[in-house]
Amino acid sequence: MSDATLHATAQNPDDFAVQIADQVESFLVAVTEVAKGDEPDSAVPFLLLEVSQLLLAGGRLGAHEDIVPDERYEPDLGPEPDVDELRENLARLLEPIDVYSEVFDPYEPRKSPVPARISDDLTDVITDLRHGMAHYRAGRTTEALWWWQFSYFSNWGTTASATLRALHSVLAHVRLNQPLEELDGLDTDQSMGDETLEFEAGKVMAEEIGEPLGMRQGQ
Repeated sequence: MSDATLHATAQNPDDFAVQIADQVESFLVAVTEVAKGDEPDSAVPFLLLEVSQLLLAGGRLGAHEDIVPDERYEPDLGPEPDVDELRENLARLLEPIDVYSEVFDPYEPRKSPVPARISDDLTDVITDLRHGMAHYRAGRTTEALWWWQFSYFSNWGTTASATLRALHSVLAHVRLNQPLEELDGLDTDQSMGDETLEFEAGKVMAEEIGEPLGMRQGQ
């Protein structure tokens, strides 16, 4: 299925596969455009919207009965498209708030939060979604849906959910005029203990994050 026929009028817009594919494509296009940095003022709110809408599609996939692919073995799609440039652009755009803390599995006892990056998360999600989209565009609709459903449970659902919480937190701090405590050098190549979670050193005021991203504080 080519790009020209992806949204052909002959397709039923109420079809489950078409709706999921439309939402996936919307997310892929939107995040790629945001990463260009042409509109940094609206980057965080726009990403919050797109991730929220993607997770709606993920919820529909999760609630759907198990999708079984037509073939036992997945057809070879060739090398995955490179996402390094996209990741680097997002990291530069989101630099003030890129690193955040996340609990990987809330149902595993005594698990400490770990550092993560929004830029890494978004590109990780995009890699999964592009893989399924390649099948969809090739006309392998069931294979695409199977992959999107499987990777939703195994990877991108968790990753997108964590990213959504991070983006929501940034906007909430800015809109409610609440200061964010400094991450004190936290990065994704180091572990995070309880003391680090206290974010001891200094304050990053909301305007220091809001102003570069074009967001006004609440009064």
